[in-house]
Amino acid sequence: MTNNNFKNQQTINHLLATVKTIAVVGLSNRPGRPGRYVPAYMKGQGYRIIPVNPTIEEGLGEKAYPDLPSVPEPVDLVLVFRRPEDVPPVIEQAIQISAPAVWLQTGIINEQAAETARQAGITVVMDACMMVEHRRWKASQGVSAVP
Repeated sequence: MTNNNFKNQQTINHLLATVKTIAVVGLSNRPGRPGRYVPAYMKGQGYRIIPVNPTIEEGLGEKAYPDLPSVPEPVDLVLVFRRPEDVPPVIEQAIQISAPAVWLQTGIINEQAAETARQAGITVVMDACMMVEHRRWKASQGVSAVP
């Protein structure tokens, strides 16, 4: 399966319209990092962001958790900022917490992990920037997204 199967615009638009709570695996507290500014943008657009990173105590004003099973509430989507080789354990945790969707940011491609998630019934977007896709989705609705 090619990664284009994981960049279906209809799926992306549906997720952006329905997701409310996003667990961000690899959220960074370092300015200028995509793992910082993309979640910050999404928070600014009204999504609830839950940082998942064992090296920080909080991110974007929210308590951080070391891993997905430690998050004490259901999440609608797991947004991943990790190297491709680090994705399989994240997928296993997403399956464990029954996450309905996983989104791997631009440049993060792991076909086998994505297929594992899909086989578990998880919607997968891979190799796409959530911020870019959100702006595109808003523009398609004639709504300006504030940076």
